[in-house]
Amino acid sequence: MIKQIEFKPRGDERGSLIALEVNQEIPFSIQRIYYIYGTKPDVSRGFHAHKNLQQVIFAASGACDLLLDDGVTKQTIRLDSPEKGILINGVVWREMHNFTPDCVLMVLASDVYDESDYLRDYDEFLNWIK
Repeated sequence: MIKQIEFKPRGDERGSLIALEVNQEIPFSIQRIYYIYGTKPDVSRGFHAHKNLQQVIFAASGACDLLLDDGVTKQTIRLDSPEKGILINGVVWREMHNFTPDCVLMVLASDVYDESDYLRDYDEFLNWIK
């Protein structure tokens, strides 16, 4: 399942704030948070799927393209606002492309790092979902 999520900004003349709370904006208990930054202009990232992990992904700063593939449909979503995130729940291939120099891509995950949860070969991913 792929679902776009809108985060409600709060703020005043001083600036904006977005609060993300478990079982509110984030539909799972967060066990790991990481961010990707400083990605060179011609570099793409990702190229994997997860067997069980749930994630919410958003651009805290800057922008990048998120290609999502469920084995039937491919879609590219431009992540360019800290007010919009993508929930990925289920086995979905993901790739990140076209990073702006100031991109900080945040990932909130439902579990700690586990290499055995990764599908890093596209053909293996296609076989897994069949």
